Amino acid sequence: MTQTSILYFLFFHLTILSSQPCHRFLTHAAGGRWQFLQRSIGISAMHMQLLNNDRVVIFDRTDFGKSNISLPAGKCRNDPNEAVLKVDCTAHSVEYDVLSNTFRPLMVQTDVWCSSGALMPDGSLIQTGGFNDGERRIRIFKPCGTTNGCDWVEVKDGLAVRRWYATNHILPDGRQIVIGGRRQFNYEFHPKNGAPNLYSLPFLAQTNDRGVQNNLYPFVFLIGDGNLFIFSNNRAILFDYSNNKVVKTYPTMPGGDPRCYPSTGSAVLLPLKNLQAPSVEAEVLVCGGAPKGSYVQAGKGIFVGALDTCGRIKITNPNPQWVMETMPQARVMGDMTLLPNGNVLIVNGGAAGTAGWEFGRNPVLNPVLYRPNNKLGSRFESQNPTTIPRMYHSTAVLLRDGRVLVGGSNPHTYYNFTGVIFPTELSLEAFSPAYLDQENSSLRPKIVLPASQAMLKYKQKLVVRFTVAGTIAIDKVSVTMVAPSFTTHSFSMNQRLLVLGSEKVTSLGKNMYGVQVTTPGSGNHAPLGYYLLFVVHQDIPSKGIWVNLK
Repeated sequence: MTQTSILYFLFFHLTILSSQPCHRFLTHAAGGRWQFLQRSIGISAMHMQLLNNDRVVIFDRTDFGKSNISLPAGKCRNDPNEAVLKVDCTAHSVEYDVLSNTFRPLMVQTDVWCSSGALMPDGSLIQTGGFNDGERRIRIFKPCGTTNGCDWVEVKDGLAVRRWYATNHILPDGRQIVIGGRRQFNYEFHPKNGAPNLYSLPFLAQTNDRGVQNNLYPFVFLIGDGNLFIFSNNRAILFDYSNNKVVKTYPTMPGGDPRCYPSTGSAVLLPLKNLQAPSVEAEVLVCGGAPKGSYVQAGKGIFVGALDTCGRIKITNPNPQWVMETMPQARVMGDMTLLPNGNVLIVNGGAAGTAGWEFGRNPVLNPVLYRPNNKLGSRFESQNPTTIPRMYHSTAVLLRDGRVLVGGSNPHTYYNFTGVIFPTELSLEAFSPAYLDQENSSLRPKIVLPASQAMLKYKQKLVVRFTVAGTIAIDKVSVTMVAPSFTTHSFSMNQRLLVLGSEKVTSLGKNMYGVQVTTPGSGNHAPLGYYLLFVVHQDIPSKGIWVNLK
């Protein structure tokens, strides 16, 4: 993007914001629509996690200086270790209420910059690591029904070592594994169980590029045999964390270019199907990133074009191989979000440069929809563009109503709103895929039973009751469960979608139907905790309901 086009783009963006209400701005096209939610939540959405009360915990970092939202009742964070502002009466975390489109400040005590997290089975957010005095902290946020009663609780030295740019994943028994981070070629667990607190993982050292790294925020997925798929830099292993053993080594992705931070592509575990089969196939998709050497070049002011390729691999195959695909646009720092119907939304990021301060260029404004069930060569579909560049430190999470919440973008050391190519973004917006278009309303299911917050067990026979206003296609009904993810730096930790299928659909009269399904068979497929359950009809999902798998 030329300097002239950048200035025009920013002028257009600011003009739009100044003329619209802070909670609604719509653009329409065949490929979904954008809804402007908040002009400013006071902080940049560097990290986001949806909770089971339809609120999203959002935070950035504490060493930006003052944010644009004050802490309540004169609270101030007093931190003698803080380099920028030792007494700070502004918030660096907020709770966003999706249903009311409102937010409130939260108080985080230590620096959460470039940290990680995941939900525990009880719905609590466990948030780990960060920078400076936050690097060994564990922070806990328990969702509650009040508007002002919940806040962060911090545990000093809860981690065995410093964790900065690490990855968390929920395990079948409800624990979390915390993997890697800057200069950390190891992993640990939360909570501790009296065993050794630290375990070596040489694979992270082997995938470390000297001076650049490219092994940070590794892509981690639990699969049906109980092992972890770990992707770092440009290659992957299947890892038995219980015995600290590499089970399988996968081929290097063709081309050999790095895909992890700071070269920052993104990845998803594609929907898990046929969950009652003896062996459940698992497939991973890795998209975007930056060519080798891009980070060093960006430091010299040379912004190399991003990668336009995706690699897809069936990791459960005896002889797995990467199959390469080409996206409509090159993208670095993109976010990949699983939608309730099993498609993947790729959003945010730039077409040149890498992650890092001022290192990204050429914002990619059009999301891309990836349809994994289509034939090779016909899976990508470009979507309606946003008007807001979402570069370094932007995020995206799926909401219960099927929209994708998008926020963040701060490619600077501090909050910079002027004098930079990409000003700090404090706004929130939502992308509504085409399945939410009004023309699909007669085909959209509405779940009647079970009620939200229902308790489910493994291998449970379940009848989901729903209504459809129009004509139903019995053979095109399915039920999916989606785990809410912790999203930061282009990776959604713990993101997974399970297709429960449709064993039998029965008409119950007056546009009412029942679909019989069986819940997942074990924690290897679906770790304990909260999920969003959807009925999908002809690729159009209902609003989700919260269920708790126990």
